[in-house]
Formats: sequence, structure tokens, C-alpha cells
Amino acid sequence: MDSNKIIRIGTRDSELALWQAHTVQKKLNDLGYKTEIIAVKSQGDIILDKPLYELGITGIFTKTLDIAMINGQVDIAVHSMKDVPTALPIGIVQAAVLARANTLDILVHKGNLDFLKENATIATGSLRRQAQWLNKYPNHTVVDLRGNVNTRMQKLNESDWSGAVFAAAGLERINLKPTDFINLDWMIPAPAQGAMVVVAMGNDEFTLDAVSQLNDIETEICTYIERQFLKTLEGGCTAPIGALARYCELEDSFTFKGSLLSIDGKQKLEIEKIVPVEEWKKVGFNCANEILENGGAELMKTIRESLKK
Repeated sequence: MDSNKIIRIGTRDSELALWQAHTVQKKLNDLGYKTEIIAVKSQGDIILDKPLYELGITGIFTKTLDIAMINGQVDIAVHSMKDVPTALPIGIVQAAVLARANTLDILVHKGNLDFLKENATIATGSLRRQAQWLNKYPNHTVVDLRGNVNTRMQKLNESDWSGAVFAAAGLERINLKPTDFINLDWMIPAPAQGAMVVVAMGNDEFTLDAVSQLNDIETEICTYIERQFLKTLEGGCTAPIGALARYCELEDSFTFKGSLLSIDGKQKLEIEKIVPVEEWKKVGFNCANEILENGGAELMKTIRESLKK
């Protein structure tokens, strides 16, 4: 081990992003590595040179950190894996996926659930959550809700909405999960929800070797299956897609659940499969293709057209 090398951990400066970076920092420190956290300013503070776009950077949450890494300002970046595009920029690789936290979506409400039986307004900035909510509650209105978890929670408290949908993992990580919530166990989460990923430069052997020790193989495989499903379905366009893979030790198999919905929630295509463990590499791909062949291709076309407007 190069005892003088400090691994610089890049992060956004939101509370959740910093929590994630500190978690990785502690794990690396426990292994004997020296680290430093560098909070990188958001995209608006950086002049983006056009050539960097040509590297295939698409993730709005990850772009700033990708650029900082490519420019040599940080060695690794820590992300909520569900925010990371399925295609990483050239030169950047997935170095580790940490053991997964809670995968559920939850509805944070204001102490009274009567609205579930009547008309109500629910807030979420996610197309997937919006579509699944409207599929189950077609008489409800869904409004847009953006910002980091703290901002969104504050907006909910100040609003007249009945509730808002959050990822349980994010709220649990920074102790923001209120007492008034219900688990939405019927909602299929975003691919890789509840998992954190560490990315690094593909040619940085020291850092890759250090970070690889944090990898959780079961989470890595489950998120691979989910992200392969996503990638095969969408081909770079945002769509209401849910995916969840789980390992079942008893039967040495993976269960997979995937869904694609229309933005208004009226159309829903779902798939559920149990596959032996040795077939994991193709599960996401095969399930996505099955959906595409059974109405999914037409639905994706409609989604692309409506998002262009």
C-alpha cells in the first residue's frame, strides 16, 4: 500500500450525498487508507467544455463529479446508484456497489389516510412513481416535486398536498423518516434503489484495489440485473420503469420483478420471473425483451414522443 496516497472522495454538498461520502470514507479508513472529502460545486458553477458531453455523460446528478474525476480533482465519486446512467463516461468504471439498504418507496403523509379513498394531490418528481401511483389511484392528481430530500420534505410540510413519495433509504440514512408514512410495497422501485455505488477512473489501480474491498457481490448482481433491464428497455430515454431483483438463498435463485408504464399510469406492463443463479447475466435483458415484444416497444415510442413535447 502506498502509505502517502490520499484517496480524494468527490461528493455533492447535500446532506444525503455527504452522508454517503462519509460512509465510504469510514470504510476506507477502517481498511487503513487515507482519505479526504471534496464537496464539488454543482453544475451551474462550472463551465462545461463541449468535448466532455461527447464522452456520453448523461446523468444530471453525476455529471459534475464525472468531470471533476476526469480532470483529476477527485479520485472517486459516491452516488445513489439509481441516479447513475447505465452507460458510464469513457474512462470511468464502477469500482464497488455497497450492501443495499431498504429498497422500498414510502408515502409520507400528514397523519390522516382518508385521502386514499377520495380525491387527493400527491407529490413526486419521479415519472416512475407518478405512473405507478396513478395506475393504482386514477382519481388522484400528481404534482411535481424536486430538490434534495430535505428540500422536498420542507415543501411537503408547507403545502396542502396529502402526501409525497420518497425512497425509504434516503430518509433513513439521514434520520429524516417521519412517523407518518406508509410502505408502498406494491410499488416496484427504481432500478438499483437503496444501493450506493462508487465510481473511479479505470486506469487508477491503487484506488480500484482499495475500493473493490467495499463491494457487496449480492447487491452488485441484483443491481446489474435491474440496470440491464432498464438499459434494454429505454435506450437512453427516461421512462416510468421499475425493477427489483432479489437473491433467494434457499433455492439459490433470483426473483425479478419489472414494470413499464405509460406516463399517465393507464397502461402497465409487468413481468415476474424466478431464475436459477447461474442464469443471472441475461435476466434483465430477457425480461426487457419480453416486455418490448408484448406491447413495450409501442409504449416506449409513445413515451418518447410525449417527453419531446
